[in-house]
This record gives sequence, C-alpha cells and structure tokens, in this order.
Amino acid sequence: MSPRWEPNPDVRSGRSVVHTLHAHLVFTPKSRRGPFTDTILARCEAIMRDVCTDFEAEFREFNGETDHVHLLVRYPPKVALSSLVGSLKGVSARRLRQEFPTHIHKYLRGKHFWSPSYFAASCAGAPLEIIKEYIENQKRPD
Repeated sequence: MSPRWEPNPDVRSGRSVVHTLHAHLVFTPKSRRGPFTDTILARCEAIMRDVCTDFEAEFREFNGETDHVHLLVRYPPKVALSSLVGSLKGVSARRLRQEFPTHIHKYLRGKHFWSPSYFAASCAGAPLEIIKEYIENQKRPD
C-alpha cells in the first residue's frame, strides 16, 4: 500500500472486487394520495432498515413526505438493486398494511400499496453529502 494512499471508509473490498455502490431510491404509493404520517414513516424506515440488513446493504439515510419516501443505501455488488427494491417495497407494504390496517386501507388501490415504478440513481463521492442533505430536508408530516 502506498504511504500516500488514504483509506476511504466508503470503499469496500471483497475477495475479487473493490466497490462503493450507493443508490438514491424514491418510492411512491400507488395512489400518491399521501398515506404517510410521521409515525408511519418512522415504522417504514425501521422495516426498510431491517430489509437492508438482510441484504447486507447499509441503510444510510431515509426521509419522506406525505406522498413519497427517499432512501440512500450502500449495497454490495452481489445484490441486484432490483431485488433489493422488490424486497424493500414488498416487505414494507405487507407490514404497514398489517400494522396500520385502517389507515393504510384508505389509500390502497386494489391490493397494491406502492406504485410498481421507482426512481433509482447511482451516486458516490461528494454528491452523497448533497443527497443526504436533500433527504434530510424533506418536509416530513407532523
């Protein structure tokens, strides 16, 4: 290792790979009618944090408004981002429906809570701080 090289804590290495994979994800409910309260966002965050742990992904940031959520995750290259997204949306939808049935039922379209689409952007380096600040500054409902 070169004495000029300073280790970067965001860079991970495996047996045959050195990586720093971050994704900014945005999910919206199917109806986009604003089902999120502060309590539901807090529970959604906890559920999604657990899902990331199961995928050996690092849950870096979370926030949302009444009609969408933002996540910043760091994930290993062995994880297909689409698989992580599918689990994040599937597990959170199921658990939120179980834990807040009366409230969530008002916002369901059929049996689906989340829209089938999502936004994903890869990011690394300096923009991470900007993205984290953007997510932190979302107008969370009271």
